[in-house]
Amino acid sequence: MGPETWTLDRAGLDRPGNKEVQLQLFWDHQFDLDAYPAFQEYFRTHRPPLLAAWGRGDEVFGPAGAEAFARDLPDAEIHLLDAGHFALETHGEEIAALVRDFLGRHVRD
Repeated sequence: MGPETWTLDRAGLDRPGNKEVQLQLFWDHQFDLDAYPAFQEYFRTHRPPLLAAWGRGDEVFGPAGAEAFARDLPDAEIHLLDAGHFALETHGEEIAALVRDFLGRHVRD
C-alpha cells in the first residue's frame, strides 16, 4: 500500500460534515441484523448474480460473511483473497479483473 493512501483517506475523513455522517453510520449498524431476513428473502426469490471479493484476513468482516451469501445464492461467486480489510488497496488489480470478468458474463448491452 502506497503512502498516498493515508493522505487520501485523511482528506476524505476531514471533509466538512463527515464526522456527523460517520457517527450516523455507526449508529445505524445496530439495525443491520434486523434487515438480514429481508435481504436473504430477496436473494432467494430473485437470485441476483453476486460477486464477493473478500479479504481472507479481514478482521472487521471475516470470511464467514462472504461465505454466508452461498446459503441463499448457491451460484454466488465468492473469492477469498490473501488480504485484509483493505483488499482493494492491496489487491486492486486482482479484484478489478474479477469484476471485469463477472460483469462481462452478467451485464448485457
